[in-house]
Amino acid sequence: MNQRNLIVRSIVCTILFGSGLATGLFAQTMSDSPQRLEQKRADLSGAPNMEVIASTIEFKPGETATAHLHHGIEAAYVLQGAMVQFPGKDPSKLATGTTLMNLRDVKHGGFTVVGSDSLKLFTVHVVDKGKPLYDYGN
Repeated sequence: MNQRNLIVRSIVCTILFGSGLATGLFAQTMSDSPQRLEQKRADLSGAPNMEVIASTIEFKPGETATAHLHHGIEAAYVLQGAMVQFPGKDPSKLATGTTLMNLRDVKHGGFTVVGSDSLKLFTVHVVDKGKPLYDYGN
């Protein structure tokens, strides 16, 4: 194999690898929240098709929690409260220490953080394995 063919093959392989990597990252982004930082994930004992995912999430002032649902239950604890505003509604305080529960396949979110404080949450999802954690459709 001559030098030119080797260079061409190397370039093609690099492009293909990069495209695959970008596609995987794009797919993950489309089914996740960019503000979420996963802490731990484990299978749910006694339920082989479910898993438990613990995460922290921070929404900075001006950021929006896009409306979504989960294929399972989400429990959240507000670590740091903030003012939030839902479309067409007045701003309201989501207070530190508040506990939230979002049921399976029920759309929630859809608010923007307003004011000067970030909203920080600790979340636990008990969800179906193999399905996207965040489903923005429906």
